[in-house]
Amino acid sequence: MADITLFLDLMSQPCRSVYILAKANNIPFTNHGVLLFKGEHLSEEFGKVNPLRKVPALKDGDFTMAESTAILLYLANKYKTPDHWYPADLQKRARVDEYLAWQHTNTRPHGSKLFWLKVMTPFLLGHEAEPEKLEPVVAEFNTTLTTIEQQFLAGKPFIAGDKISIADLVAIVEIMQPVAGGFDAFENRSKLADWKKRVEEAIGAELFQEAHEKILRVKEMQNMPIPPELKERLKARLQQFNR
Repeated sequence: MADITLFLDLMSQPCRSVYILAKANNIPFTNHGVLLFKGEHLSEEFGKVNPLRKVPALKDGDFTMAESTAILLYLANKYKTPDHWYPADLQKRARVDEYLAWQHTNTRPHGSKLFWLKVMTPFLLGHEAEPEKLEPVVAEFNTTLTTIEQQFLAGKPFIAGDKISIADLVAIVEIMQPVAGGFDAFENRSKLADWKKRVEEAIGAELFQEAHEKILRVKEMQNMPIPPELKERLKARLQQFNR
């Protein structure tokens, strides 16, 4: 019997990072699906696990927690994953922590905004995002990708050094989100493309594909019905990106 339960929807990039770490390290867990586009994260039942109503979430006996980066570190520590995931060496660990801190105001919001404009605009409003709104968002995300190439991957195969770490997982799932929306993040970026290939090889191509299969088919959801209340919530969030 699994020790823990993970509440996940692989449409979510933070959920994918948690899923990949757990699967790559043979961590025993029960995968409790929470379908975001059916509003299951808003249910009273899920609210008992995570009052913030967000995935991923973790339940370990009577202990529950939210926030993907915290969950990743909890899993790495509890199950004593190989050192490269979250190194014992102070400076290598600091490189992981540095990226995790930086990405909260860079890779994550910029990639998410691009995904919402390219995918959620036609899904919710029935038309493509206006070029004048899309172009600065693309530029912003490209700046983020350049920083990852020139700073975080400078002279190293992975963000924290010679081997894959939690930082690489968090980075790749965020970059793959706009990729799923039709933005080629790796075009004319050989360093970033080579890093992606190394990440895939490190975790296994099959697991990488399994984790991303759902988001890579995101355009199939265009005709999917969603609860009216949830649709209004999503439209309100989309308006924030359109300002």
